[in-house]
Amino acid sequence: MAKHRFAALAALALAGPASAQQAEPTGILLKPAAVFDGVDGQMHPGWQVLVRGERIVAVGPALAAPAGAKVVTLDGDTLMPGMIEGHAHLFLHPYNETSWDDQVLHESLALRTARAVAQARATLHAGFTSLRDLGTEGAGYADVGLKAAIDQGVVEGPRLQVATRAIVALGAYGPKGFEPGVDVPQGAEQVSGPEQMVAAVRRQIAAGADWIKLYADYRWRPGEESRPTLSLEEIKAAVAAAHDAGRPVAVHAATAEGMRRAIEAGVDTIEHGYGGTPAIFAAMAAKKIALCPTLAAADATSRYRGWDGIEPAPAAVVASRESLRLALRAGVPICMGGDVGVFAHGDNAREMVLLAAAGMRPAEVLMAATAGNARWSGASARLGAVKPGLLADLVAVAGDPTRDVQAVRAVRFVMKGGTIVALEQPK
Repeated sequence: MAKHRFAALAALALAGPASAQQAEPTGILLKPAAVFDGVDGQMHPGWQVLVRGERIVAVGPALAAPAGAKVVTLDGDTLMPGMIEGHAHLFLHPYNETSWDDQVLHESLALRTARAVAQARATLHAGFTSLRDLGTEGAGYADVGLKAAIDQGVVEGPRLQVATRAIVALGAYGPKGFEPGVDVPQGAEQVSGPEQMVAAVRRQIAAGADWIKLYADYRWRPGEESRPTLSLEEIKAAVAAAHDAGRPVAVHAATAEGMRRAIEAGVDTIEHGYGGTPAIFAAMAAKKIALCPTLAAADATSRYRGWDGIEPAPAAVVASRESLRLALRAGVPICMGGDVGVFAHGDNAREMVLLAAAGMRPAEVLMAATAGNARWSGASARLGAVKPGLLADLVAVAGDPTRDVQAVRAVRFVMKGGTIVALEQPK
């Protein structure tokens, strides 16, 4: 069976544009061991999926292959929606390779863009067919160009939603540590006051931002604890301007007060949330504001500082785990996003494994990375589930990821918009 499977996949991969166009009327029939549809959280053994053009046209057991259709047998694999990365920075690479400051100050825009192209491809081939990029960290509006290049088929990568430069309070971000008064390039756009905030939001939307990213709190100086940086009035002004333009707002907030202001202002997602309290998470749940816990960021930075993974974990790791537990207890919707860029692109599943280890059931993690992230990103009418009418963004992984979420690391097959972009080669 394996030989037949690989022969079918190889034929599809080698087919040129003309062959693909000829196959479009009858489509591609995918025959995995089971389907995880992202809708009900269950495995469906024996289900199959028929794709025609860029969309799913049928899902269920024992589908009949139309005359002339390609049949792809995925022995032993689970077919599921293409995974969605909820918090990434394609223009960053792991901090143990180059520090954040040095990436912002010393790496050229051309180098950072070339690296982002490679990192986008690695992400797609890891089974993440969509991604929310939450700030270029000093690379300006280059994410808008990368998104266009992917959409136009110039380079391979996931479907992108981009936040361009992100917005911070004047003096509250970085890089820091230079002669006072020297104009040093910053990792985000600085504002002071509601009027400047509105102007920055509109400027970024005009340049191509799909999301507005704010920093509600940060460290005023290196070594200090995070403190609120944007006022409630500034965050409210940003939310009003963004929502008027039909753009959602994501907020970096690691303190209880920063989170409180973001919640009161009516933001759409909160990133990190390490300082959340039961009352804060209850307020988030009441407004259905999603949390991206970014456990992998705390895990990665702690390992860069020498932690070997043995318990007891460092304080930052413990805080991230505890905030997730409090959020789950309060009923907060969970966004799956690891702050990838802090660690290697293509290893996006690291966050999923850590979410499961911290208390989420594997099926809940899978739902967060598919239908959940599609919902928070406003794409649920197109993505996030295996059902007729949606875009055929599909991945196959070895085994049963509802039993062991580590299975999502073993990606055997990736389809984006009905086109096979990655497949397991015969050994």
